[in-house]
Amino acid sequence: MNMTNTSEQIILDIYKKQKDYFKSGETLDVDFRRKMLKKFLQAMEKWEQRLADALWTDLHKSYEEAYLTEISIVKGEIKNHISHVRKWAKRSKRCSPLKLFPSRSYVVKEPLGTALIVSPWNYPVQLLLNPLVGAISSGCTAVLKPSPYVPTVSRVIEEMIKETFEEKYVAVVQGNREVNSILFEQRWDLIFFTGSPALAKTVMASAAKYLTPVILELGGKSPCIIDRTADIAKAAKRIAWGKTLNSGQTCIAPDYILIHKDVKDRFVKAFAEEVRNLHGEDISKDKHYVRMVNDRAFERVTGYFKDGKIIYGGASDAATRFIEPTLIEDVPLDSPLMTEEIFGPVFPVIVMDDEGRSFREKVVEFVTEREKPLAFYYFGKESDGWDVVGRTSSGGGCINDVIMHIANEKVPFGGVGNSGMGRYHSKDSFEAFSHTRSIIATGTWIDLPFRYMPYKMFSLVKKLL
Repeated sequence: MNMTNTSEQIILDIYKKQKDYFKSGETLDVDFRRKMLKKFLQAMEKWEQRLADALWTDLHKSYEEAYLTEISIVKGEIKNHISHVRKWAKRSKRCSPLKLFPSRSYVVKEPLGTALIVSPWNYPVQLLLNPLVGAISSGCTAVLKPSPYVPTVSRVIEEMIKETFEEKYVAVVQGNREVNSILFEQRWDLIFFTGSPALAKTVMASAAKYLTPVILELGGKSPCIIDRTADIAKAAKRIAWGKTLNSGQTCIAPDYILIHKDVKDRFVKAFAEEVRNLHGEDISKDKHYVRMVNDRAFERVTGYFKDGKIIYGGASDAATRFIEPTLIEDVPLDSPLMTEEIFGPVFPVIVMDDEGRSFREKVVEFVTEREKPLAFYYFGKESDGWDVVGRTSSGGGCINDVIMHIANEKVPFGGVGNSGMGRYHSKDSFEAFSHTRSIIATGTWIDLPFRYMPYKMFSLVKKLL
């Protein structure tokens, strides 16, 4: 399916309509927001099968995986906001010090305004529509820009949004980077961008022109540490699942392995076994195994095979863009496999030991010498995991698991440093699209003289302060 770029004139018309609509104040009412969230939920239910079919067409993503990793997450987020938005939006009272008597102090949440939401192709439903929940919940209007690399999904989302919302409230804009450039030239009240660190720099440069706030959900090389105390069977099962989910095309997929030499051989054997358990003897025939998004991605990921010694996997098929889960050792640390985010089912394995310094000390040094990752995974004794977590930094992570920290909508999700800024999910999504405003309301029934010139009671006031 070919994607037609939305014209510049249409983009500018939508932008103006949304600016005007937000100024009208209609989106401020919490009842209105809940009504729109309920409409959104109904739309997700109505369009569920068409969204799933589109994900199969563009990514070979099975209905089960499409529902679990994309559709259900959006629906769960909407339901959570419907239940809690009234509480989140309510004006809250804070304590006032004696020096402000007779004042009362409040914190007010107000929507930022008109938001631009730009998403990537790897989870094209979840990563575009989940932020939209926060925009609606907070009282913003929103322009959505899906990825051109998944044209079927992008078109279905556009049709769903058009049927559900008025253009002046929520609209979809389609196209390539030329369209992105037009969008980034406008003065948004918030830009929510999910993608690569390289493109994020372009976003920030554009936002700087107007001092526009940004939420950046990026990526990076997320380490997966396997200590000698790890339950190797469970580690292999969970890691194999996390690395083959969406064929590794996941921003929080484990990117490389740091493993203790004493358990390396056992892990490789267990990993191979768990891949077979998950996907069958011939993984290329498994409907649950996703393909590379396009030929360019296939060529890039298979190009990593030359960066080391393949110890498991290595099969591929350019015609279907299939790449077998692959473990590679003896990888130079300056090779592309160790300097680029892989975004595929290829796994470099770096072996470490306790000679000279402990395994954990070496791991901490290795991780902290590099850019802060979006995710961090440790397998081993939990207390040791907390020790390593405390001496490193990442957007989020797991001890004795992978990826599942994103599955809890009650905790925030976001990056740090090169892996992003800002966070969302649940109340954090509402906060992301809101401005927190302090308001002091002062009574007029009395007017204490302490603050006024010429400060005749200064000595007394000084004691109170």
